[in-house]
Amino acid sequence: MRWTSALAIYVLFWAFSVFLVLPFGVKTTREVGGEHVPGQAESAPHEFRSGRTAWRVTVVATVLFVLFQLNYHYGWISPQSVDLFDRGNMITR
Repeated sequence: MRWTSALAIYVLFWAFSVFLVLPFGVKTTREVGGEHVPGQAESAPHEFRSGRTAWRVTVVATVLFVLFQLNYHYGWISPQSVDLFDRGNMITR
């Protein structure tokens, strides 16, 4: 695999990991015991730490990407191993 392809796949893993990581470790203003700001959603985080979130996302994305690369190299899971409808043995006309 070319390095540019690997970089593009890593960026996709990073973008996916954002949605995976965001819900964890978030406390609302009500949970912290703070004062609610008018116009603020009840589910809005009390304090958003972008640096901490970016670090967590990078760690998760890197772990997932390394697993992807290892699978690409060693072929642990292939399209044939997840063929639920046995399409590999179908006769084409």
